[in-house]
Amino acid sequence: MGIIKQAADLVYTFRFLRLLTTKFEDTDAYKHGIIDQEGNRLKSFDLNTTTNRDLYKDSYTPFHRLVFNIKKLMAKAPGGGSTIASYAAALYLLKEKYGITEKQMIKDLGIDPLDFLAEQSQWFVLEDKKLSPGSYKVMTSKLLNNTLEEMVLPRDKIRVAENCYPIGDLFGLDIYEVTHIRTNQLIYVTISELAR
Repeated sequence: MGIIKQAADLVYTFRFLRLLTTKFEDTDAYKHGIIDQEGNRLKSFDLNTTTNRDLYKDSYTPFHRLVFNIKKLMAKAPGGGSTIASYAAALYLLKEKYGITEKQMIKDLGIDPLDFLAEQSQWFVLEDKKLSPGSYKVMTSKLLNNTLEEMVLPRDKIRVAENCYPIGDLFGLDIYEVTHIRTNQLIYVTISELAR
């Protein structure tokens, strides 16, 4: 039963991330005239016809509404670049935990690698992409690498060890492994997620 639950969790995670990273204009709900380009439901969509009711059930389920609302909230949050960087760190964690390739992510999640070409601050980077050692704050919630529990909160402190080089990259963003001070557990971050 554990393997089946883990597989189902992975499918839902993919489905959630895929919908979260899809532009509103590229969703079926938008194409069928249910939502506008900002994800808001159009009052002009008539639910009284059978065809429209079927479209509504298939293209704008409670799951869709939840993801669209989360996406709208994230768009209002400051630091849009760090949101993309946070996706990269979360996707890298999935890549490491489940052996998923970038090609699979592009295909299964519908991710456009060009979305990850966000400008990165180089303030904390030394030569050869080495991250400057010391204490930092993370700007977004993070998952612990070993348990995938969301124990890291925005503004939590992390520690960067000596000789902290990227352990990998995802769509061109360098991923670093650092220690969350409160739990003493490892997490993945990108440069854009860090502040002094």
